[in-house]
Amino acid sequence: MILAKNNNITLTTRYLSLAFFIVLCISCKNKTTKVETTNSQNIALNKEIPVYDFKTLEPLLYTESNTTYIVNFWAMWCAPCVKELPYIQHYAKTYPDTEILLISLDFKEDIDTKLKPFLENKNITSKVILLDDPDANTWIDKIDPNWSGAIPFTIIFNAEKRAFYERSFESFEDLENEVTNTIHKS
Repeated sequence: MILAKNNNITLTTRYLSLAFFIVLCISCKNKTTKVETTNSQNIALNKEIPVYDFKTLEPLLYTESNTTYIVNFWAMWCAPCVKELPYIQHYAKTYPDTEILLISLDFKEDIDTKLKPFLENKNITSKVILLDDPDANTWIDKIDPNWSGAIPFTIIFNAEKRAFYERSFESFEDLENEVTNTIHKS
């Protein structure tokens, strides 16, 4: 009688342990799948980074619409550029009607080995293109004759208003205020 009771307890304990293990595996599997999906989405957004010369880029710096555009010239090796990228990314998420374009001035040969991993690591999902045009003295002056060529450099514009910023934004609020002052105030 005692032996049968112990066998039932042992059998019940085994079933409970097995059920607990199955539930644990299922819940862990769902969490893992969610993380993999999120990482896959981030990778896919900047999977292909186009390389432009200035002639190809120039039309993107103008618009005839009332959409607000933020175009930011930056590079991975520029500490102030890297510091402000999260503010720009946060702005893109907060104001999804604003078009964001990040123009990387990094080396074309570093796209796959350095730039893409950098963007993934920093969770940068805004559109990125790489500008590869050796005649910087010409295209810098075409963008803004007052631009020294230092980065970060940002253009905030729509069809009627345009402002240039040869500085880094110190916070999300700093960027938000400049967009408001440029676009939304008379």
